[in-house]
Amino acid sequence: MTTSRAHILLWTDSPNAYLDAVKVAGLDHRVAIDTLPRKNKPSADQLARTEALMAGGVPAGLLPSMPKLRWAQAMSAGVEGWMALPDLPQALTLTCARGTHTESMPENIMAALFYAAKPVRIAVENQKSAKWVHTVPQPLTGKTLGILGLGVIGQEVARLASAFGMRVIGTKRRPGAVPNVAEILPPERTDEVLAQSDYVLLLLPATKETDNFINAERLAKMKPTAWLINFGRGHTIVDSDLIAAAKDKRIAGAVLDVFRQEPLPSDHPFWKAEGIVVLPHIGGPHPQRDRFVARLFVENLERFLDGAPLKEVVDRAAGY
Repeated sequence: MTTSRAHILLWTDSPNAYLDAVKVAGLDHRVAIDTLPRKNKPSADQLARTEALMAGGVPAGLLPSMPKLRWAQAMSAGVEGWMALPDLPQALTLTCARGTHTESMPENIMAALFYAAKPVRIAVENQKSAKWVHTVPQPLTGKTLGILGLGVIGQEVARLASAFGMRVIGTKRRPGAVPNVAEILPPERTDEVLAQSDYVLLLLPATKETDNFINAERLAKMKPTAWLINFGRGHTIVDSDLIAAAKDKRIAGAVLDVFRQEPLPSDHPFWKAEGIVVLPHIGGPHPQRDRFVARLFVENLERFLDGAPLKEVVDRAAGY
């Protein structure tokens, strides 16, 4: 049976939010949608007819076997898995889910800031032994937050942090005025941000330039009272250098939500490292996460059907 509808493949375990969004947008009559659980592989017919794909990721060898595929929508903001594919078609338009974490991640980053500044953890530990220990909380007001990677998430964090009286500075690949940010520098001047900051927030994308970006040399630029907070990508930090800096009190500590290998192996030294807090990649998840991604997907789907430019297209040269 032939159809003039565009063939779409939703390769996800939770397709309902996307199907509902397509229907609400009035696009259901213009598309033929297949849904496929992640554990299953597309059939030969699906590979042959799919024109647009939405997935969390794909194995090598799959995309070249989809002759009609013109657009792939990644379900995450980071696309290093896609970019690492040895056979990512040059003509394929790849879009990411950039901007869909703007409700969850900034709040979780603020929680990490409060964790570092306020003695709640100490109080909880003392409660186990029925110890009343008076500890003075550190204020966020008047402190400097340095954000490496002032994208959409970083700009929302800047808004929240400024409401708590923090001075926000940071780096951006294309420096320009950003609300609630006192000073914006290019990545080449990262050391200046490190030297000024009481808290350093990493929101860097996964690129060759950011690999091992935070090493012993850059950690040495930080204040001994400063905290490092990473909600970007795990590969941006040299693990052993960070462990040594925290152990030797060259920085106050670190809150890490992302790692080179996830789940973090049980024998990784981060688990027991002094001054390092391990979070199980909780920065981005949200109870309605699929609803946020579905909103972007449907907007892009309508643009795709109309032949209009898509949103959040991945810059392959930049890597994100």
